[in-house]
Amino acid sequence: MRIPLAVFALLACTPLAGCGFTPLYATPALSPALASVDVVLPGTSRTGFLLKEQLRQELSHDPDEPAHYRLSITLHETRGPQGVRVNNVASRYELDLSVTFTLADATTGKILHSGSVASEVSYDSADPPYAGVVANQDGEQRVAKEAAIRIRLDLARYFERQAVP
Repeated sequence: MRIPLAVFALLACTPLAGCGFTPLYATPALSPALASVDVVLPGTSRTGFLLKEQLRQELSHDPDEPAHYRLSITLHETRGPQGVRVNNVASRYELDLSVTFTLADATTGKILHSGSVASEVSYDSADPPYAGVVANQDGEQRVAKEAAIRIRLDLARYFERQAVP
């Protein structure tokens, strides 16, 4: 019973070998390029600070190495109520983050790539004040992480296109 199943699995995978599919992170110069991006964020809100830290983590940035690229970021953050209780107080909030970024050469300042990403999260409102603050901070952390992942993927696609002739 195992041998026919193994043969079937091998035959099913054979067409994939010639399809030309290559994983994004298999591009040889991709990881070093991402690691040499320095994140610049003028004016910092809490969400901006969290985004900068998440991007440094996502890009595996080493502060001891000289950066070849500079990523400039601008944020637009909004928070709005989503549900109303009987006492006319919001029961949920939605946190929207729009990030516009430009990737420039660190030495020449020439803009190489630009883009924007949007992410949104929601969180429950809590009656105790401290619980509400914690829920808001958790929302800021989650929205920053989601935006950082989207920016990393956008930059990875850019560097992958540059590496492939």
